[in-house]
Amino acid sequence: MRRAGERGHADHGWLDTWHTFSFADYHDPRHMGFRQLRVINDDRVRGGHGFPPHGHRDMEIVTYVLDGELQHQDDMGNGSVIRPGDVQRMSAGTGVVHSEFNPSKTDLVHLLQIWIQPGARGLAPEYEQKTFEDRDLRDTLRVIAAPDGRDGAVTIHQDVTLSASRLTPGATVRHAVAPGRFAWLHVARGMTALNGTPLQAGDGVSVGDQRLLTVTATEPAEILLFDLA
Repeated sequence: MRRAGERGHADHGWLDTWHTFSFADYHDPRHMGFRQLRVINDDRVRGGHGFPPHGHRDMEIVTYVLDGELQHQDDMGNGSVIRPGDVQRMSAGTGVVHSEFNPSKTDLVHLLQIWIQPGARGLAPEYEQKTFEDRDLRDTLRVIAAPDGRDGAVTIHQDVTLSASRLTPGATVRHAVAPGRFAWLHVARGMTALNGTPLQAGDGVSVGDQRLLTVTATEPAEILLFDLA
């Protein structure tokens, strides 16, 4: 169990960020990641601010916006705006430089930035963005990132499947964890129960010894579920 309030936290004024795992100046040897999952940063960026151009290598980076808009540019020539329902995947590979900016003058953008260790180093950099409508995510676990890009998901270069769900109160979703597989559940917003254990926004749970996960919303909620090798 990784409770929301136990995560690493930094308030930079323009950026209020919570780190599920060790990141930047926050270091906790007990929380360095889980399986191939390396980073879940829960970021709120003030209007008119953002991350200036910076570089990454050998990482699969998935950006998931909960509220507001995030403007992206990179040295591969990509420029886009990411909104709720959009899933962006950037394979940093041999190296990429990008920036992320809140284009609103007044509204916060609330996003999750996720890093997954790739299955191989030195891949060619790639960029991909897909949109999922509310009906795609409502009260069901929808695959949004997978190694085979199935069902319209973005393609990641690792044996990891990421699913998302927006749950109405009382709704339940289930996920079977195959033998030899692991899972991580992140509650992005709202209140849920995982196999009867209450969870709130920002909580995370690693799973290694249960084969069936049952998630029930006790209020409107949004979750991300990682199925990991």
